[in-house]
Amino acid sequence: MTSVIDYVPGDTLLHRLNPVTKLAVAVAVIVATLLADTYPLLVGLIALTLALGAYAGALRRLTSLLKVLVPLAAIMLALQTAVVRTGAPVAAWITVDGLVTGSKACLRLLGVAMPLILMLSVTKMGDLANACVEVLHVPYRYAFTFTTALRFVPVFSQEMTAIMEAQTARGVEYDTRNPFRKLRLMLPMCVPLLVSSVGKTDATALAAEQRGFYLRTRESSYRRYPLVARDWATLACCVALVAIGAAL
Repeated sequence: MTSVIDYVPGDTLLHRLNPVTKLAVAVAVIVATLLADTYPLLVGLIALTLALGAYAGALRRLTSLLKVLVPLAAIMLALQTAVVRTGAPVAAWITVDGLVTGSKACLRLLGVAMPLILMLSVTKMGDLANACVEVLHVPYRYAFTFTTALRFVPVFSQEMTAIMEAQTARGVEYDTRNPFRKLRLMLPMCVPLLVSSVGKTDATALAAEQRGFYLRTRESSYRRYPLVARDWATLACCVALVAIGAAL
């Protein structure tokens, strides 16, 4: 089962960037999205993320993520129009200010969620942890914890799918459209999923301890992650992107 954060092999410029630079690109797009207040810039940032995804061969991952985000954005738009009642009325309780606030919130939701997924798709978790330790001087135990948590996301997703298939074989109908009944059916799955996660976490901790995890230092990695010219140029573009977001 493929996850949206699984590594997408490739030899593009985006793949060859330093992992810290890729993380900076994602942060720059997210910050610019949060600072932007105009529709052209918000749409442009989303288009930039999709264009980078197409260039890196990860567009299918972003498309599958959009299928989840678009319904959430529609719910957010409905909530915003119900809460914001100022401005000229449009129809029923909907006002112009409600539509503007809700639509910008929806665009920000899409613009904030996709960049980090894109950068994780073109970066190996081991390289990300080692680069953060070497370049950003993050303690290795924190970098390892972060990347390990990300690795467990597809594992837990597969565990939940297996549990649902086992329950479906026993006659449980998870395809109901009633959200309350679906929630009631999903709650009992938390117990076996929790038991499985505790077991996997304990096994991972024991394996890491046996491999000398607490002896690991910043110099322990056999690979080096220097920032080269393309990384500095990309970082300059990130600063410019944030400045544009703040100005517009």
